[in-house]
Amino acid sequence: MDVRNCRQCGRLYNYIGGSMYNLCPDCIDKLEKKFTFVKEYIEQDENKNASIKQIAEDCDVTVKQLQQWIREERLTFSEDSPIGIPCEMCGKTIKSGKFCESCKQQMATNLGKMYRNEAPDPKPVRRKSERGKMRFLDD
Repeated sequence: MDVRNCRQCGRLYNYIGGSMYNLCPDCIDKLEKKFTFVKEYIEQDENKNASIKQIAEDCDVTVKQLQQWIREERLTFSEDSPIGIPCEMCGKTIKSGKFCESCKQQMATNLGKMYRNEAPDPKPVRRKSERGKMRFLDD
């Protein structure tokens, strides 16, 4: 059993795992209610062009928390929205996630190249007759 202190309220709680927030169940519920409120706020027509600071002030949420929800792709914004966060690789403004489309494509290409060029060699298969014998290393 893993017991931790809640990062928000300081109470002890049983940490089960999977929660990246390190919050107790009560604080997670409060955070989810705030998320629902923010989502409903953004969907209203009069708030579609609100800045990220304005949303944070009106919804009593930190800008950092809003950015985290955007990075987690829980909040997404249309292309005409003034809200955007920088790509973690190149700094280009994106509306959701961690990386822009060109950086995602570049990472996928690099991964494919790395996989094709540096595939590990298969392990040699030993014959049954070699298993119990002494071996010497060549100098």
